[in-house]
Amino acid sequence: MRKHNQDYSYYQLKLQDHIDSSFPERSGDNKFIEQRAKWAANAYEGAFRAGNVNDECNRIADCILYEGLYFSRFDAVFEVLTYEFSDVFDELDFRDFALKILPKCEECFSHYELTDDFAYTTDYDLLYTELTGFIAIWIEQNGIR
Repeated sequence: MRKHNQDYSYYQLKLQDHIDSSFPERSGDNKFIEQRAKWAANAYEGAFRAGNVNDECNRIADCILYEGLYFSRFDAVFEVLTYEFSDVFDELDFRDFALKILPKCEECFSHYELTDDFAYTTDYDLLYTELTGFIAIWIEQNGIR
């Protein structure tokens, strides 16, 4: 008999971890997290009952769980900070500053269609450059504290 033990709480914890890491601005959106976890658990169950192997059931459930949550604005800002401003911040300050400046970067993000695979497009390089310039100017005008 095949192993079958993926449930709602598994997906809830998995999604919460992903959101805390890459979408911290959504960490408190419990309704969203609960709904997505339920959908993923149901997708897994449906795939399992249809005779799919565990790996395929997990792939299907993950597609539901992470839909629209592959490209992270926070991760993009964090990447720019760690690569372009490593001499300005202590390692522990990157996350805090990324959270602080993320809302101010919305104008940069608004010029792009941020699909799940956006990080693999040439437009990502343009966004990266735009974010770097914006953050440099912002730090020059406002400081890091």
